[in-house]
Formats: sequence, structure tokens, C-alpha cells
Amino acid sequence: MANTRKAADNCSGRPPTRRPRRAKAAPAASCSADIEDLAPAVPGAVAGAAAAAPAALRSQLLRWYDEYRRDLPWRRASGGEEERAYAVWVSEVMLQQTRVPVVVGYYERWMARWPTVRSLAAATQEEVNEMWAGLGYYRRARFLLEGAKQIVEKGEFPRTTSTLREVRGIGDYTAGAIASIAFNKAVPVVDGNVVRVISRLYAIADNPKESTTVKRFWELANRLVDPLRSGDFNQAMMELGATLCSKTKPGCSECPVSRHCQALALSEENPSVQVTDFPLVVPKAKPRSDFAAVCVVQVAQGLEKEVTDANSNGHLFLLIKRPEEGLLAGLWEFPLVLVDEGKTDLLNRRKAMDNYLTKLFSISMGWKSNVILREDVGEHIHIFSHIRLTMYVELMIINLKDGVDRLCKMEDDSTKLKFVNESSVESMGLTSGIRKVYNMAKAFKDKRLSVSEKGQVPTRKRNRQLKK
Repeated sequence: MANTRKAADNCSGRPPTRRPRRAKAAPAASCSADIEDLAPAVPGAVAGAAAAAPAALRSQLLRWYDEYRRDLPWRRASGGEEERAYAVWVSEVMLQQTRVPVVVGYYERWMARWPTVRSLAAATQEEVNEMWAGLGYYRRARFLLEGAKQIVEKGEFPRTTSTLREVRGIGDYTAGAIASIAFNKAVPVVDGNVVRVISRLYAIADNPKESTTVKRFWELANRLVDPLRSGDFNQAMMELGATLCSKTKPGCSECPVSRHCQALALSEENPSVQVTDFPLVVPKAKPRSDFAAVCVVQVAQGLEKEVTDANSNGHLFLLIKRPEEGLLAGLWEFPLVLVDEGKTDLLNRRKAMDNYLTKLFSISMGWKSNVILREDVGEHIHIFSHIRLTMYVELMIINLKDGVDRLCKMEDDSTKLKFVNESSVESMGLTSGIRKVYNMAKAFKDKRLSVSEKGQVPTRKRNRQLKK
């Protein structure tokens, strides 16, 4: 450790020739956290920082960036500093844990709808969630809206890293990006790409997830940042890590700063050392396995009990709003209840779902409704960062005796519901997992009912076995 640090402090020195040790699997909390969560407060200016990093590295990297940088919409943002800061903020939040090609379309649609921080602050959480649907990590969208409201309330966009970090959801990385790119403050940024570049420049073999190593990355980034073109330099570091200095196939022969790279020098001296050994790969914690029964409840309201058109637009779908805190907070989904791994069979899943619906929404399978159809649709596995969720999907079409108005008897104020028609479900923002569930149910109904029943949904009397 001491030798590695000594080499890192000497930009032109040779580090000890050794392979990085493999890290043991870190606890789930530390493995799932990102740089934004782990970064300490950025240290103040280091005495002699300009001299600590070779001027050649800065000039070579900036020259390469000026010639080869990607043409991305947020880099073309026009207007004043505040407009630029807003554009940087939105793009950087979207880019956290999401690939650039995916973000471009979302960013352009977002900025077309909310071109300023003030227009965003006037939006509702539901509108923001719908625009964000499919990007994942929905907490980011919630923080964007809350942060926009906070900025508008204060009357001006923060300009320094310290004041930016006071905004909801803005951590050290995002604060550094906004301050340097929009306001040209000489402050560093550290994301996964920058970690990879710095790890190789200084041959840092320590666990990149450990707090002491993270702190060191920020210290080195602070020494490297160009004082005159800090925003461009930070973007150049991220661009280098995202393109040439990739995880598995670094383009060292084309790298503008390869002669400063200690990992490359090590690999040339010792065949057992590879540039890709840096940064150290930390095994991810195995996600926990959860299991859920999901019921796409379709209400055939006010239609004849004996024959119901399978494609009727009069059908309404029951959607549940998730609690305002926790996983997928505030988003809409079909009725979903977690079940134990040992109780994923059909009987136990339906029992759990019936209890859930009866308790929260007063849907009675007997005296308050006629179950027209109820069948299993299939399974869908959705992977979150820390959860592997297996969803057992079923479709249930019911005809309510009392209509929709008397369906709900709220017993939990934190839970909300609504009924929407098919066209609304098609257009509204749903998470990718719930969208998959809906498409599964729709495909099942179109195939099973349109073909087998020639466009008619069998009633409970005609197909009692479907309820079983």
C-alpha cells in the first residue's frame, strides 16, 4: 500500500512491479453504492497542485478532446450559465448507471418538455415519472424534481460545489460536473470512467470501493484538473474512460496520455501484468431473490355477464400506486404481493393475491364480483441492482356488481389506486418490468381468447375451470 501510494505521488516514477490482489466480495451495501454516494467532501486546493500534474498530460488530453469528442446534445446546450447548468445537471443524472445511447433520446424529450429548471419545478411527480419510465433507478427522477423546486424557491442556480451539494440529490460528482462545466470552477469530478483512467495512470491496485481509495481518487483528480479549462478537462477524462480507456479493450496505442500511464509501463515490463488489471475488479454481491404474485385485473364494468368482448375499450385496468418511499417509490403497477419462495405454487399465490385485494380494495371473489376469467399468464424475471424478482403473472377479468365507484374501501392512506382504460395503459409511463407484465397479459388474451373463443371472453358459468 505504501509503495503504491509513493508511486502515485510521483507522476513520472515507476511503481512496483506487482499484480493487483483480488478483492474479497464486498458487502451488498458497499458494492451497490456508486461514486456519488461514496465520495467524501472534495478537498481544498492542494499547494502546488498545478505543478503536481504534468502540464503535458493536460494539454495532450485537451487537444485530443477538442478533436475527437462525441457530439452529444447536452454539449450543444445554448443560453446563459444557468441554462447550461440545468442541461449539465439533467444529463449527468440521466447518465448515472445508464449508457449514453439510451440517454440521448430521453434527454432530448425531457428538454423539449421542460427546457428550464423553472418549467421542471412546475411539473408533477407523476409527469416526471412517466417521462422517466424505462430509464430505471427512479429515485434519480424524484431528486431532479425536488431539486428543481428547491432551486426555484431559492431564486438562483447554485454555482459552487458546496452550495450545489445542498440541493436534494446532488452529490460530489454531480456538483463537480455542474460547477466545472457550467461555471468553469477548477474542481474535479470522479465517476466510474475517471476511476478507471486514474487507476491506470497511477497503477492503483487497491480496492476502488473502499472509502480510503475513493478519497485518493478525488485527491488525484483534484491535482490533475486544468485550472483554466476545468469543465473541458473533466469531460475529457470521462470521455477517455468511456471510449479509448475501456474496461476490457483499452486502445493504448491511440491514447493521448499513454506515455504518462504507469499501468501501461508495468505491462510492458512484466508480461504477467495487464493494463486491464487496473482498476481492481471487485466481485459484485449476489442479488437477493424475491418472488411476487402479480395480477392484471381487468374490470368489465357495466357489460353483460354472459358474453364479454375481449377487445372492448370499456374494460378498465386496476393500477396501484406504490408507497412514496422505497423501491420504485410513487410509481404505478398492477396488484403485486410478495410471496415466500416455498409458496410460489398456484394455490398459495392466488390465496395471497385474494387476501391482498380483499383487504385493501374490498374486491370479493364472490358476492361483490363475477370472475369471468382467471388464468396464469407466465413468469417474468426482472433484475434490479440488488434484487432478482421473479413475477408470476396472471390475468383476471371480473364484472363488478356494484361498479367501480364502490370498489375501494381504503384502509391504508399510503396506498392509492386508479382505473384506466386500455389506451391509457398503452401510453402511460410504466416501469419496464410492469410494461412487460402488461404485454404478457395482452398477448395471452389476444391469443387465448381471440382464437379459442372467437373474440369472446368465456364467462364464469361457461368456463368454471378457468377460475380454479
